[in-house]
Amino acid sequence: MSWTVGELARLAGVTVRTLHHYDRIGLVRPSARTSAGYRSYDGRDLDRLQQVLVYRELGFPLEEVATLLDHPDADPVAHLRRQHQLLRARLERTQAMVAAVEKEMEARQMGIQLTPEERFEVFGDVDPAQYDAEAEERWGETEAWAESRRRVSSYGKDDWLRIKAEAADVERRLAEALRDGVPADSPRALDLAEEHRRHISRWFYDCPPEMHAGLGRMYVEDERFTAHYEQLAPGLAQYVSTAVQANAARQG
Repeated sequence: MSWTVGELARLAGVTVRTLHHYDRIGLVRPSARTSAGYRSYDGRDLDRLQQVLVYRELGFPLEEVATLLDHPDADPVAHLRRQHQLLRARLERTQAMVAAVEKEMEARQMGIQLTPEERFEVFGDVDPAQYDAEAEERWGETEAWAESRRRVSSYGKDDWLRIKAEAADVERRLAEALRDGVPADSPRALDLAEEHRRHISRWFYDCPPEMHAGLGRMYVEDERFTAHYEQLAPGLAQYVSTAVQANAARQG
């Protein structure tokens, strides 16, 4: 099977000028010429062109590509293996960059004004913006959502570290109450639930008791929230949910 220079250019996604240049420098030369003197490429030429294009995509200069392909011990299969390894490594770097950009986009959408390094230091592998689109869809028209966006847009690294520490402290003491066998509707548990509500009101949006009760129900209805609490202590999601709703009734 053979191709003209124009056909090969279209097949490979390059320009005819590129193929002419590769021919002039001896990088990819046509195996034959027609009776009229036109270039004619065969399958071996196509294979070589594909190898050249992969190395070029990987950033190799043409001179180095020529040296690699023209080495006396050059092995086409070895070239493919090497290109595969290089492409896989490049893909992993690209995927990491894409993930970083996506996190930056999500953080900006949420209003978190931290550098990538600061966000990693504060949140680690937990992305606080991962449910942002869903939350906006559910509550985007509410004043609580707008207020939360306004507040978080002003927080710096120290603010987020304090927020995280305060939340973790309340959750830790709720887990201790559960392990101590303290009933979820006892004064100790209700006081902790009230701390939880005030933490939300202090840092994110005004969270009256009835709204907090709705959040409490969500802790057992949404498996993602349930999983968060269950990682801290088995049964904690239901315990917090009960305490939060009981505290709302007490505040009622």
